[in-house]
Amino acid sequence: MSKILLPARDISDWKGLLADPEKQWKPGYSAMATARSWMSADGLPPEISALFESDPELIFAVPEHKVPLPGGRRDSQCDVFALLRAQDQTVALAVEAKVNEPFDRTLGDWLADGSEGKKQRLQAICDYLECPEPPADLRYQLFHRSAAAIIESKRLKTDAAAMVVQSFSQEHRWFDDFAAFCAFLGTESERGVLHKRLLSDGRSLMLAWVTGAERHLDTP
Repeated sequence: MSKILLPARDISDWKGLLADPEKQWKPGYSAMATARSWMSADGLPPEISALFESDPELIFAVPEHKVPLPGGRRDSQCDVFALLRAQDQTVALAVEAKVNEPFDRTLGDWLADGSEGKKQRLQAICDYLECPEPPADLRYQLFHRSAAAIIESKRLKTDAAAMVVQSFSQEHRWFDDFAAFCAFLGTESERGVLHKRLLSDGRSLMLAWVTGAERHLDTP
């Protein structure tokens, strides 16, 4: 894949980046809601901007950004990856967007075939997150998306990494899975608040759940 990026003119430019555009690109689904949210914002979507103490500056954002992970051929595909500056820090931000869909499989289901590649990948993810092997009932997607943020933070030499769930569910569906993930990593999980986990290299891993505006789910 080319590393040359072109600016998006409108939300339709996001559609072709999806794995299954005909299935995923619909009003009420997270892909279209995310595109509307980011394209209509002056910088970061307001619910993400509000996580930071001062007005953060969006340097660039990349929809459907793929981050290679050890132990397999399938990348971690961030719904949005963004580089931003918040006060005196640069932050590598990986966004996981949701409406009603769950966080994919549990770790137990994902590891069910017992492949060596998956074991290697999980160990690599745990190394990035600096955590022990997690319980089987936690969601794999939250682990690899957070690892992707750290990988890109190291690659771009940012001060911090962040993984934010941008949920357009006004009922906060699947928040309990996010809260369980945060609890395992030793952080709190209050909605709309940025929680930090300090890594051994001095870099912070920031975790947050924000609620996107309901209007982005409407039919045009």
